[in-house]
Amino acid sequence: MTDMDQSDQGNQAECLSGVLLDEAALTLDELARACAVEPEWVVQRVRTGILLDGAAVDMAGWRFTSIDLVRARRLRQVERDFDANDDVAALVVDLSEEIRRLRDKLRAGSRS
Repeated sequence: MTDMDQSDQGNQAECLSGVLLDEAALTLDELARACAVEPEWVVQRVRTGILLDGAAVDMAGWRFTSIDLVRARRLRQVERDFDANDDVAALVVDLSEEIRRLRDKLRAGSRS
């Protein structure tokens, strides 16, 4: 078990909670802390386009929204729970988001 895995287990009880604000923007370090990962984990996913699509090269300018936070947490959970690599985790999260959007459309259509 790696140091990060051990810290994940210790941090599970210390889960951050609060209200997500779309106007709020997190820095790289804040997002990493909120997801209980190292900043390098976030950097790798940004550079491969899994997070913060179309990000500038300069990391100092990166700002993450509440949507990015939710996506990063889902990615980390899939990677950890299923021992998935980042590409597989991104695919699972993308498909889950698409299913959620389609279900919302179905619900909206049935109300009309």
